Amino acid sequence: MTTKRHRDLGLTDEQVLEIYRIMLLARKIDERMWLLNRAGKIPFVISCQGQEAAQVGAAFALDRKKDYVAPYYRDMGVVLAFGMTSTELMLSGFAKAEDPNSGGRQMPGHFGQKKNQILTGSSPVTTQLPHAVGVALAAKMKNDPIVSFVTLGEGSSNQGDFHEGLNFAGVHKLPVITMVENNKYAISVPIEKQIASKTVADRAKSYGMPGITVDGNDPLAVYKAVKEARERALNGDGPTLIEAITYRLTAHSSDDDDRLYRKSDEIDEARKNDSMITFNKYLKDTGILTETIEKQINDEIIQEVNQATDYAENAPYAQPEDALKHVYEE
Repeated sequence: MTTKRHRDLGLTDEQVLEIYRIMLLARKIDERMWLLNRAGKIPFVISCQGQEAAQVGAAFALDRKKDYVAPYYRDMGVVLAFGMTSTELMLSGFAKAEDPNSGGRQMPGHFGQKKNQILTGSSPVTTQLPHAVGVALAAKMKNDPIVSFVTLGEGSSNQGDFHEGLNFAGVHKLPVITMVENNKYAISVPIEKQIASKTVADRAKSYGMPGITVDGNDPLAVYKAVKEARERALNGDGPTLIEAITYRLTAHSSDDDDRLYRKSDEIDEARKNDSMITFNKYLKDTGILTETIEKQINDEIIQEVNQATDYAENAPYAQPEDALKHVYEE
């Protein structure tokens, strides 16, 4: 039987099973959204497939009742772990009035939910990073023992907000953790045409913080890195930059044709490392995931996704005049 690595990290069997369940739920919601998009029922999908391990592993290392997250548009795993529901995500996909993120105003992936400490994201990439730094500054000023956690893609690490946010965080030793989900492509631009340094984590030194590169397909490796970063932050030792090496298994979005810039062989090879397969194997090898438990989890998730889809599809759209809400002073 495989050594239970998660026990050394302080995770119980129940917790790693829940990590797997949320990873699988994110995958199944995402797959359903692609089907709905191709059927002409929802307008846009921007996928988390291939990145669930990094997202959920990181979320479990945080205090999901107190810490703040500033997720980027692929972070379905993060927001599910922080309390957003399948139904709420489907309401966003269908752009319905009950969508908690924006009331149907924004495209999917613009996550935001006050009750679950999820900071509202906007369309320009990397703008969430200075927001997370601002939350960390407020926490430090108030002596509030929390951290803020922000994610982005490696393409976004070339934006000015990345430099400004991390530089400010480093100077003021703020309790913020930045995780770059390096999925190898900024839309159609491969990593080697984006970044001259060997890794994104190499950049951390210039901001006066540690930079760590981890296997983003291993939720336990990501959990360990984020947990240690959180302890550093709470001890007053400042921010950390984490680079989770992963792979985007789908096109950039439902409006992108990735056949124009990468070969199918590359994707097929990456699928062998898919965390849904490798973490499933780990749980089975350790005796945590039995065939009975696996069937139960799959059945429950299928039922949950079906119910969320049906509810969201039949929910009302916002009234046309609602477009004026929160625009002008009322």
